[in-house]
Amino acid sequence: MTHPSSPPRHVLVTGAARGIGRAIAAAFVAAGERVTVLGRSPESAARAKAELGAAHAVAADVTDAAALQRALAAAAEQAGPVAVLVNNAGGAETAPLARSDVDTLRRMMALNVEPVLVAARAVVPGMKEAGGGRIVTVASTAGLKGYAYVGAYCAAKHAVLGLTRALALELAATGVTVNAVCPGFTDTDLVGSAIDGLEARTGRTRDDLLTEFTRHNPMGRLIRPEEVADAVLWLAGRQAGAVTGQAIAVAGGEL
Repeated sequence: MTHPSSPPRHVLVTGAARGIGRAIAAAFVAAGERVTVLGRSPESAARAKAELGAAHAVAADVTDAAALQRALAAAAEQAGPVAVLVNNAGGAETAPLARSDVDTLRRMMALNVEPVLVAARAVVPGMKEAGGGRIVTVASTAGLKGYAYVGAYCAAKHAVLGLTRALALELAATGVTVNAVCPGFTDTDLVGSAIDGLEARTGRTRDDLLTEFTRHNPMGRLIRPEEVADAVLWLAGRQAGAVTGQAIAVAGGEL
């Protein structure tokens, strides 16, 4: 959050066009920071920028390392070095073991892990030069435990937490902190779409299917995107400089 005597920081949020990423970008805009939203397409990024009141927008398919590097370079050229990087872009595939092959695993790694490494390599030199920075990755409770039928996704989210912890130690003396938040099932359009698909395929009621998602949470509900954003905002705060290498569950006590 911006202090009265501190200039706004350049915050870049990947996957900012919808869901958790959109809530995170909105929270940083409300906190007075200079926000760049990164969307998969120029259209989605421009729309998010306009609707959220963000300062800048860039676009890239994060699984394309060269495209992501270009987008990050364009953001730095527009708004200066990135002071806070939020790696939010990601996704899951559901399949039993018999239909989960090496290509499934590679897709999940390419979407959920590799962009974190690419983005960190791009922004850390500027953060070091500035005397510090914040990197926060939106992982998942699937990085802290297993769930049936999402083995490749769980493997990728566990991997991103390993990367987070390793980078946190490597950068600890530089003023750059590296952390993750691990949401449980969250009330986003992705969960809504999953329920729609299950409803069409199984004929079960929407309320019955929603219970499948909320039963993991002792609070008996989905997590709100704004609750995840609040945790990210704290980890990115100027007073959170001693907090690094952490994976904070935002999951209603599931873990």
